[in-house]
Amino acid sequence: MKHIIIIGGGAAGFFCAANLDATQYKITILEQNSDVLQKVKISGGGRCNVTHACFDPRELVQFYPRGNKELLSVFTRFQPGDTMEWFENRKVSLKIENDNRVFPESNSSQTIINAMLDEIQNKNIEVKTKCSVKQIEKEAEKYLVRTSLGDFEADYIIYTTGSSPKSLKIIESLGHNIIDLVPSLFTFNIKDDLLKDLAGTSFEMAETSIPKLKTEESGPLLITHWGLSGPAILKISAWEAVNLAKMKYNFEVEVNFISKSLDSAEEMFQQFKESNPKKTIGQSKIFDITNRFWQRILEVSDIDLNKQVANISKKEMDRIIENLCKKKFQVTGKSTFKDEFVTAGGVDLKEINFKNMSSKILPDFYIAGEVLNIDAVTGGFNFQACWSEAWLIAQDLNSK
Repeated sequence: MKHIIIIGGGAAGFFCAANLDATQYKITILEQNSDVLQKVKISGGGRCNVTHACFDPRELVQFYPRGNKELLSVFTRFQPGDTMEWFENRKVSLKIENDNRVFPESNSSQTIINAMLDEIQNKNIEVKTKCSVKQIEKEAEKYLVRTSLGDFEADYIIYTTGSSPKSLKIIESLGHNIIDLVPSLFTFNIKDDLLKDLAGTSFEMAETSIPKLKTEESGPLLITHWGLSGPAILKISAWEAVNLAKMKYNFEVEVNFISKSLDSAEEMFQQFKESNPKKTIGQSKIFDITNRFWQRILEVSDIDLNKQVANISKKEMDRIIENLCKKKFQVTGKSTFKDEFVTAGGVDLKEINFKNMSSKILPDFYIAGEVLNIDAVTGGFNFQACWSEAWLIAQDLNSK
């Protein structure tokens, strides 16, 4: 019986094992940590954002800054609807939330983990934890995997290690080209009077842009202790990951907190002024923002809070609107977004056959998951790439 060794006990490795025909192969999973599926456990704040309810592959690939072209054919064969069906067939009830993210009804990542562990146990697949791979050697017809727990022989290798530098060095030594790793999905560190002591303040829809890169994104925005976060920031950090690394995370970002043009914001202000001339500006929340943020906007715009709205000059109004719609911030660094760190970079996609995720460099060698130069914005997309790639590998091996 031929032996498959899966290196890496994360989402891609486990999902692949769960879909392999264990009557056809001996299968062993090697995981260097003491626990498997660690990222699955902490994802979505411990609830596990399994996938995203986007069922059109052409639409789905738009969420992947790197890998979008290559993943189109992959998603044509296994997409979020298939993922949902797979888990539901194993008695995991799923729910689609308002933003289309998909979670288990239980709100616990353990439900997802258990579904995969059950499959692995039913198939008698061996899982070796605390097993660190030191080296992989190509022998005549097989691979020799040297580990901290001794040597293993494999007919096929499935490489799903995640993006640790050590695992990339191993695959590079076998002949694969590695695109430099840079962080993706991070929050912006900003020190600015407008944001001071307002951590937790959120905006339903804001627009962010990095003028130097001529790039913009929109979505919910959050003020944090360190600066700015939320989808409007995370999306721009993902798409521009490589450029922002080159800029050493020192750049200017422009924020429109109310997603309105200067003209329409001015129009709203004028209408309010005409209807409520006697109100003080401090008590006049003209736009859909919190009171605390409105007061702060007035402070940094140098406006007397007790001034009547009717007496606000055109110059003062312009300053207020400029700070709301075109506020420029200097970014001086980044912070990782929760525990859901994602990297851009990894194995060069030109060296992968996306029909079955096999290496074009190494025979009988498959690669999936974050070790590849593929990454997505937040919302369950990174996991979906893992599930789809892993499924293709299992189908290919099952058909041999």
